[in-house]
Amino acid sequence: MDKRYQVFVSSTYEDLQEERKEVMQALLELDCIPAGMELFPASDEDQWTLIKRIIDDSDYYILILGGRYGSLNQDGIGYTEMEYRYALDTKKPILAFLYDDIGRIPSDKTERTDEGKEKLKSFRELAQMKMAKFWTNPKDLGGVVSRSMVNLIKNFPAVGWVRADNIIDEKSIREIIKLQQENEELRSKIEVNKTQAPSGTEDLAQGEDSITTTILVRFILTDGLIDNVEMKVKVTWNCIFEFISPHMINEVKNLQYKELISDCMNKYAKNMIRRELNSNRRYYHNVDSVTVDDQDFQKIKIQFRALGLIKQITNKSDLSCWILTDFGDYIMTKLIANKK
Repeated sequence: MDKRYQVFVSSTYEDLQEERKEVMQALLELDCIPAGMELFPASDEDQWTLIKRIIDDSDYYILILGGRYGSLNQDGIGYTEMEYRYALDTKKPILAFLYDDIGRIPSDKTERTDEGKEKLKSFRELAQMKMAKFWTNPKDLGGVVSRSMVNLIKNFPAVGWVRADNIIDEKSIREIIKLQQENEELRSKIEVNKTQAPSGTEDLAQGEDSITTTILVRFILTDGLIDNVEMKVKVTWNCIFEFISPHMINEVKNLQYKELISDCMNKYAKNMIRRELNSNRRYYHNVDSVTVDDQDFQKIKIQFRALGLIKQITNKSDLSCWILTDFGDYIMTKLIANKK
């Protein structure tokens, strides 16, 4: 069952904002739930009660110590130290991360009074009596926290938190088994559909059945002008699909699809076009283009879709495109792949 661990992060705030950010990021990358009350000074009994409850609810406790001891309660004890001592008293698994050399910390991030410095020194000594590690910069701290948490979770597994919908009862188990069976049946149907034509397609023209299409051939005249000539091309459905399918393994746009059909018709009308060109050599200089009639293109497109060979999709740019189905891929392989 997927668990997430709540980690209470205790520190002074103003001087360690960047460090806290790195620690929070490290915890989130470990799928932990960071918690901490440093933004809310424990200035009264109700606030302290709330902090204790959050520490109680947490699985682990992290202390970050820099160059400041922090604000004090009415008894002269820092709020961060109060949190740490409470975690000790409740036997919470603790990790302490202390700045390596306080003498290198900028003065605006250190205690300015002798009393504050002495309290920080005593607190550091207390923290080092448990599992403590040292850091020198925010990035370094994030890495040390990440590695230390992995070891702590491994060596001291805690209760953790689980989503309510992940808690499985007997009814849920029966439902899961039923869904697994249905899923397996669907998988079997999908595998069958990869090699079988959709139901009802047996009455549709396909395979070696023929279709006669109209193409528009643009001839370049000897004087440079253009002459458009309509021609009829008879070709089988297999011949068309064998020509276009390798180009539709990846998605093609509608215009590209029409160009493929036109190229196919050009291939099968080549002899007819050559005869027309040769018999009118006095007027025709060359062929400019061959385009399938738009109405016939739509018929071919719809037919292949109805046969379950191609499907329409929307690509990452929200453009409508065409691509082979699993069954179309199967038929392409049968038509084109070399047989031993």
